[in-house]
Amino acid sequence: MKKLISLDIDGTLYNSQQQITPATRAALLRAQEKGAVLVLASGRPTAGLVPIAQKLDMWRHHGMLLAYNGGVVNDCMTGEAIYSCTIPVPLSKKLLRHLEKFPVNPIVDDGTTIYTTDPEGFQVPYESKSNHLDVIQVENICDAVDFSPVKILIAAPEDVLQANKSAISQPFAEEMSFVLSSPVYLEATPFGVNKADALRKTCEALGVSTADIVAFGDAQNDIPMLELAGYGVAMGNACEALKEIADEITSTNDEDGIAHTLEKLGL
Repeated sequence: MKKLISLDIDGTLYNSQQQITPATRAALLRAQEKGAVLVLASGRPTAGLVPIAQKLDMWRHHGMLLAYNGGVVNDCMTGEAIYSCTIPVPLSKKLLRHLEKFPVNPIVDDGTTIYTTDPEGFQVPYESKSNHLDVIQVENICDAVDFSPVKILIAAPEDVLQANKSAISQPFAEEMSFVLSSPVYLEATPFGVNKADALRKTCEALGVSTADIVAFGDAQNDIPMLELAGYGVAMGNACEALKEIADEITSTNDEDGIAHTLEKLGL
């Protein structure tokens, strides 16, 4: 029976130093040698997942890259997208114009490049470096976006985001999905897009039952994924909402929580 191991990245697979610990990497390599399939399930763009997949030898084991919080799924072996859902240009512009009313920083990319009014703006350098994306400075993001993005990332300090998230998302409640992927990130995707929906499509493509998913996460955007999985694991550093619905709470991302659970499960 083939197992599918679905892994969030930041706060889960990565430790606090943005690294995969040697013990966690070794555990995931062993799991693949035993026949498990790895899925990197993240809000990150596909370009930000490729180097991580390479470190885990996912190309040799038919691993999958579930990017943009479920907006795109790519097959590691072929490089082809098995699923993609983007935000139409008119709706993207409508949201970006709406965001001009708030003290937040929209971050929009086309898969290779971030479009921003300030290359040094809140979280832009981090997103560029960690996801291997170029940066282009534009006068107005709304005017510059003439493509259909998979996701619009809304970045702001935690207190600012908490104070404004409802006012930001409410006018688009029937057109888009909004989820907090971290205290400083609110992610906007096409309505209904989430990690669980994309993971279900991934299982169909691979011929794996959702009951055979072991999923690891730490944030609110991981809730649908853990609910779908046959076995959902919250990291010790996870938000309380995720811990409440998890089948197991493992050690933190700094304490090799993934490795401990995989060993316990015999994977």
